[in-house]
Amino acid sequence: MTAFYHFNFNVLDLERSVAFYKEALGLHIVREKESKDGSFRLVFLGEDYTGFQLELTWLRDRKEPYDLGEGEFHLAFRTDEYDALHARHAAMGCICFENPDMGIYFIEDPDGYWIEIVPVRD
Repeated sequence: MTAFYHFNFNVLDLERSVAFYKEALGLHIVREKESKDGSFRLVFLGEDYTGFQLELTWLRDRKEPYDLGEGEFHLAFRTDEYDALHARHAAMGCICFENPDMGIYFIEDPDGYWIEIVPVRD
């Protein structure tokens, strides 16, 4: 058996990123790990439905923003509260792209990662 476990985003400001994901998507800390020498910290975020986790990695010596390539990769969340979530994200100012024809939109986290928001469809 092979199953999805987690996906990683490297971040510059761990506390800011954790706060963003809590506010924007309702994620919570599942577990944390810190190196003995303080050179890195891992925070795993989850929700209460799938068991899938988002790993946020902070590296002490990293100062410059991460190269996200051409921005063509993203993480996607499906929601049955699409309109309420859209209103929350609009108020937060984190919506970076909308495609009304497809009925989806994207938000951008503090490090520039895009997250797709997809409504549950019948």
